[in-house]
Amino acid sequence: MDTVDTRPEARAREASTRRLTRRQPVQRLVGEAAGSPLKRTMGVAQLTLLSVGATLGTGIFVVLGQAVPEAGPAIVVSFLVAGVTALFSALSYAELAGMIPGSGSSYSYAYATLGELVAWVCGWCLILEYGVSVAAVAVGWGQYVNELLDLTFGVTLPDSLSAPPGAGGTLNIPAALIVVLAMVVLLRGAKESAVANTIMVAVKIAALVIFCAVAFTAFRAGNFHPLFPLGAAGMSAGAASLFFSYIGFDAASTAGEEARNPQKDLPRAIILSLVLVTALYVLVAVAALGAMPWKQFAGTEATLSEVLVRSVGGGSLWPILLSVGAVVATTSVVLTVQYGQIRILFAMARDGLVPPLFAKVHPRTGVPRANTVIVSGFIAVLAALVPLGSLADATSIGTLFAFMLVNLAVVLLRRRSPDTPRSFRVPFSPVTPLLGVGFCVYMLGSLGADTWIAFGAWMAAGLVIYGLYGIRHSKLAQTSPEDLA
Repeated sequence: MDTVDTRPEARAREASTRRLTRRQPVQRLVGEAAGSPLKRTMGVAQLTLLSVGATLGTGIFVVLGQAVPEAGPAIVVSFLVAGVTALFSALSYAELAGMIPGSGSSYSYAYATLGELVAWVCGWCLILEYGVSVAAVAVGWGQYVNELLDLTFGVTLPDSLSAPPGAGGTLNIPAALIVVLAMVVLLRGAKESAVANTIMVAVKIAALVIFCAVAFTAFRAGNFHPLFPLGAAGMSAGAASLFFSYIGFDAASTAGEEARNPQKDLPRAIILSLVLVTALYVLVAVAALGAMPWKQFAGTEATLSEVLVRSVGGGSLWPILLSVGAVVATTSVVLTVQYGQIRILFAMARDGLVPPLFAKVHPRTGVPRANTVIVSGFIAVLAALVPLGSLADATSIGTLFAFMLVNLAVVLLRRRSPDTPRSFRVPFSPVTPLLGVGFCVYMLGSLGADTWIAFGAWMAAGLVIYGLYGIRHSKLAQTSPEDLA
């Protein structure tokens, strides 16, 4: 009798579990991407610069002051170590982007391998990562604009108009303004956005090259002796701090449905962007450390302009040039990361996990217009009113969690779909992607308790939304079990 009584409950539990673990067939994802209403306008150059634009931003303009005291001259090695750490995940992104060239990035990869619930969690992490990071960069943009106004005209915006409540102000108008301006560009179309990003990336690369050229005139090889004054532990600490300067290389993977030849161009763009960014970081670090002894970085913000003023002089010229570069760099990051946020929500809406309004595409521009306006409005309010502070650290958890899932997806898809065409294959799999998982777990373990608490609250809210809406409206709920992966 007991067995008969519990059988319906067992079947109910099994059905519930199956709903949470149902997977998108790879061929279905590929078919949706092939029939996408988005316009295919980007080649490998634009895709590469999209990732460079999302990666090369505020980090390099301020990171030296925080990281050099931890590692000394070994910060150059730290950049390489952090770059290699990012490379493990970049290789996995390259394989999956070529295999599943959609707009969902790691959300779609998780959906094909780990099931709907994990895919939702991954997408929710990406919303946190992209949304909060755009708001944080927008706040930084306002600070750089204020610095530039001070250097060129001797005026600054009052705190009441350039800082949020809780940080001495009322409304951060510059931060909201740059988000709205990025929205205007994005609404014009992917091609126009790519052109704007290309111009801005060229300007910020030029600014960094100018910095290196000037700094090398004051280069002293003795500044690198000893190379490891704080030991290997200092170098590792520096690498951990610098890893987050590489976040953004995956931006090209959100443009899979707007790439002209996604199977070939997406893997190339992801790898090329990471190589280019790493080379620039190392070059800037060598120039900065060669121009100014590492101990002088302690206790200062040590922006690149400060390095030039202290080492080669030049009055206010270098601070102005570097401030212009910083303003352009942060503008590019806001534009490209905002773009990625919108495309991920587009993919989630198409799957039914968020309202269909986010997947509605304007017939003339090929842009998810309502999605763009809603996301931009939310980010603008966040940037204007919230003093982000340590909350921005929560983006690190979202990023690392997504990276971890992408590495796992490579291993699983090699087993489940060995015959599916791949335009790029991660070398030495499964060792390479498993190393990527290990590095992500290590980085996650180094994050503080406050960050984990904020992340837990965000995840709890996400699971409530999924339980109330996503699981009921999922397109896979309308698919027969035999058709699921």
